[in-house]
Amino acid sequence: MRFADTQGMFGGFCAIKNDWPAMTRWTENVKKGTPYWWSSSLETPDSDLPETTDILVIGGGYTGLSAAIAARDAGTSVVVVDAAAPGIGASTRNGGMVGAHPRMPWETLAKEFGETTANAIFEEAPIALRFLEGLISREAIACDLQTTGRLSLAYTKAHFDRHRKMAETVQRKSSVPVQVLTRDDLANEIATERYFGGLLFPDHAGFDPAKYHAGLLAALKKRGIPVISNAPVQTLERKAEGFQIETPKGQITARKVVLATNGYTPGIFRWFQRRVFPLPSFLIATEPLPANLIGHLAPGRRMMGETRARHSYFRVSPDGTRILFGGRASMRPIDLGTAARRLQTTMSGIWPELADVALSHVWTGNTGYAFAGMPS
Repeated sequence: MRFADTQGMFGGFCAIKNDWPAMTRWTENVKKGTPYWWSSSLETPDSDLPETTDILVIGGGYTGLSAAIAARDAGTSVVVVDAAAPGIGASTRNGGMVGAHPRMPWETLAKEFGETTANAIFEEAPIALRFLEGLISREAIACDLQTTGRLSLAYTKAHFDRHRKMAETVQRKSSVPVQVLTRDDLANEIATERYFGGLLFPDHAGFDPAKYHAGLLAALKKRGIPVISNAPVQTLERKAEGFQIETPKGQITARKVVLATNGYTPGIFRWFQRRVFPLPSFLIATEPLPANLIGHLAPGRRMMGETRARHSYFRVSPDGTRILFGGRASMRPIDLGTAARRLQTTMSGIWPELADVALSHVWTGNTGYAFAGMPS
């Protein structure tokens, strides 16, 4: 799921009226609660839990698995445990958008952390993207990676004015390529009059998140890293030799622990849970659409996101046949039928041509968020 800034989030979202259509059309084999990316059930590896390890990683999503790869390649022993099937959370439920740019203004970061740290944060985005591309290449992960570029779409003129300022700062303080697109420029990218302009990040990409996660799991297997599913941490105690952890699959002692649970952090880790809290995001997938309609709606085939409080994000599926559309259908859990109706209403406000298309999937997942806008 995509992180988003909180600007206008609460007030703006609460002002949305409940004027959703009464009905949503579904394909014959609609999958409610199942992400579009789940072409098959997720793997549930179940290695034996060793008695000791140098590093225990809690959480088998992107963060946990990539941390495990780095730890093993650095010469340490590492074990991964997950409360359920690894990747069943945000890692296989998100929109598959690759790449990011600094969301907080440089001035805000500099005031809070100093100019040196602000500069380093701005430069981190291209480093992270190159790291990801390198990992996919080295491990030969077949995840439909496509360098599509990403559009950040300004919903109001004031938002577009902020976009211009952001672009100036990004160009001055980082090596992230960015282009300012006027309303007229957007005609080459998206068939709508909804937006006042946007920013194009041409290096950003899209992929299939479940395939990427499966590739990470395969990389762990190749390295012989134990991954234990359905092993929620029940207790964690600091000992002289490190940490003692108890799970339903047994006990393990680790010199160090990496907590990689993000928006799915359980209550046992209350210090972290108070600082990184879950926000639900909802997504829908349309039925397969004619190629000429896809080409009309999104000729640029970009990853796309907007600035209004609903923070919708959308894209063409990797195979070019559907529109995948996500956003904040609610700030709290709601039934998936209601979420689908709300998302389709927002989607058809951008693309009226999609008002009556049938949906094949609707699902939800949590993104982890910090009130400060930065990890604590």
